[in-house]
Amino acid sequence: MGQQNQRAKAKLHSINAALETGGLQQVKRTLNSGLAPVEVAHLIESSPPKVRKMLWELIDTENEGEVLQHLNDEVSGLFLSEMSAEELVNLTSELDTDDVADILQQIPNHVSEAVLRGMDSEDRDRLEAVLAYPEDTAGGLMNTDTVTVRPDITLDVVLRYLRRHRSLPDMTDNLLVINRSNEFIGVLPINKLLVSDLNQTVREVMSTDAQTIHAAMDEEDVAKIFERHDLVSAPVVDNQGKLLGRITIDDVVDVIRDTADHSLMSMAGLDEEEDTFAPAFKTGRRRALWLGINLLTAFIASAVIGLFDQTIERLVALAILMPIVASMGGIAGSQVLTLVIRGQALGHINSISNVRWLMNRELAVGFFNGLLWAAVIGLATLIWFNDWQLAWIIAAAIIINLVVAALSGAAVPLILKRQRIDPALAGGVILTTITDVVGFFSFLGLASIFYL
Repeated sequence: MGQQNQRAKAKLHSINAALETGGLQQVKRTLNSGLAPVEVAHLIESSPPKVRKMLWELIDTENEGEVLQHLNDEVSGLFLSEMSAEELVNLTSELDTDDVADILQQIPNHVSEAVLRGMDSEDRDRLEAVLAYPEDTAGGLMNTDTVTVRPDITLDVVLRYLRRHRSLPDMTDNLLVINRSNEFIGVLPINKLLVSDLNQTVREVMSTDAQTIHAAMDEEDVAKIFERHDLVSAPVVDNQGKLLGRITIDDVVDVIRDTADHSLMSMAGLDEEEDTFAPAFKTGRRRALWLGINLLTAFIASAVIGLFDQTIERLVALAILMPIVASMGGIAGSQVLTLVIRGQALGHINSISNVRWLMNRELAVGFFNGLLWAAVIGLATLIWFNDWQLAWIIAAAIIINLVVAALSGAAVPLILKRQRIDPALAGGVILTTITDVVGFFSFLGLASIFYL
């Protein structure tokens, strides 16, 4: 694996060198025969817009579909918007159903309808079965390309049936067993098929306790099931238990990666599909919204400081020490916020009892760290300003803010989740506002009591 990565990096380096020297024929050969589609997609996403467009034009038509499915939605959408319906039909002809569905969901409805009309009836029916479900559900994630068998036939018949196929669908670890009504009843593992007596029937060898996934299940819940049960593939069924398709581990890996990207980018108020090389105006417009929201929260914190302007005028040391109180609360709260959001993503936080335990634990941790760092900061303040009263004030403010930060870090994502708001997107902004306001108010409020 390490040698493969080194070879891929060497080829990518040679492409970049060839682009700089104008060797387009060499680049074209490497793109179409020297690199895997996923590596070509990575190269395109890693290039500025002008180079990106040139690379896409050098890819052979028969390879475009394979590359396209590995690009993020924003980049692939740029290329798709310039294609005709006929070109899209040719591009998607060799792709899996779920990958075609992803592509059609990125283009205007009138274009996708034209693409569907250009397909043969069997492919169209299979694709419409996937498009009937939202993109972020098991139904939207599934592939309808399955190999099914009946329970009453022998394994010898199954093997002869399989030999009639030119190839099996990728990630085929089980054959799906259905009855005459297309109801799912079990799986026949490939490894059992190969080592069992060929005179046995499928019913005698199959497993009936296979993990099934309902078509309406959220994709993140699907990923949790795959992780928990170490699945390679899983059948997808409807309300009546009828087989609709299957989900494979490669699709689940994409879900896990997208979820991780979403959590990371949302912390900064960005979209997980944010293009690294998007135009300046487009990028600036997206960021401006969250900068505006942050400005509003900053005004709130400033308004709290403004309430104690006379106190600050009396004692300049307060202005020097204020950032310490706010910063300590912000860090403490962010630690809890990140932990709780992760717990929600993993499904660990799902009942009143464990929420109560979590809140009590964070209260204890906040109080412990408050006492610890209040002593350290109070001592440092005493040495710095030689003022016992100021040392006690900042120590008390630190304890108050760290306790509030711990409770807020746990409560904010729980409340947002209940209100169907993404905690990763809004949690950080709300938490920062709380810790700043509480930190400034407690520190300056106590100072006003003792110094005025």
